[in-house]
Amino acid sequence: MAKVHNHSTMIRKYVIQNQRIVETLDPEASILLYVCPDESEKKRLIETCLIDEHTLQSALDPDEQARLEWEPNHIAIIYKRPKNYSAADEFLFKASTVGAFVFSDRLILVVNEDTNLFEGKQLSQVSTLRELLLKLIFRAIYHFMEHLRIINAIADEIEHKINKAMENRYLINLFALQKSLVYYQNAINSTGVLLEKIKHNSTKFNFTGEELELLEDLLIENNQCYRQAEIYSTILASLMDARASIVSNNLNVLMKTLNIITITIMMPTLIVSIFSMNVPLPFGLNSFEHAFWLILSLSGLSMAGFLIFWKQKKW
Repeated sequence: MAKVHNHSTMIRKYVIQNQRIVETLDPEASILLYVCPDESEKKRLIETCLIDEHTLQSALDPDEQARLEWEPNHIAIIYKRPKNYSAADEFLFKASTVGAFVFSDRLILVVNEDTNLFEGKQLSQVSTLRELLLKLIFRAIYHFMEHLRIINAIADEIEHKINKAMENRYLINLFALQKSLVYYQNAINSTGVLLEKIKHNSTKFNFTGEELELLEDLLIENNQCYRQAEIYSTILASLMDARASIVSNNLNVLMKTLNIITITIMMPTLIVSIFSMNVPLPFGLNSFEHAFWLILSLSGLSMAGFLIFWKQKKW
């Protein structure tokens, strides 16, 4: 996709040329992308484009559900896409919201974070604004599937770390991933409801035969994406208790090792303490020339005897 380097502005303009999305400076561009619009831009959208104020706010609300609304001069669509992930999120993946306002000759997109909506092979060939709308949703579904694979890979890596360590942060990371899957299931499910509504009202969109086929493909892809998220969520939830048990077992093993070390050290301490009492010792040990080496030998034998006893009991 050809680009015009005017990314400092909050409004980006695009046109469809040779089945590609091309950024332009043409004020009559058919595709407008509003990134985090300020109050003056919101006012322009409401007053000039007659976009409903509540619907516009919904497009900027990350917790809003996907939906379809009919307005006098346009169709308003709110759909979900994965939020851009950053290290500060600490393994918590969330969904973002995109507002698409379909006019007869123009498509206005409103997002609450700076992102390139037109990347990906799904948008490599676009002929009409209707097809662009469907492929934007297709790209969002594919993006969800990419994130699901990443979440699954992260979960596997954390699982291996839990087997070797007892740190709570690994379990906290797993809880964050499980919470992410809940967010994604909700977003993907609402996208499925949106696609069903679009399908039932396809005549109002004047979809071509190819666009209707694409819509059917979107429904299939979204259902597969939802089932994949559901499977990952079920597996992760079912293994959380097992992984917590592993951490508890690792702690028990460590405590056992520490007890062995402690008791092993206590045995020679006991013997030395006995022979260190300020009282006469039997067998004339008080005047025995090699008493020191005798006591040292007994200490060593006590340690060895205790370790042999422990090993035989297989404790």
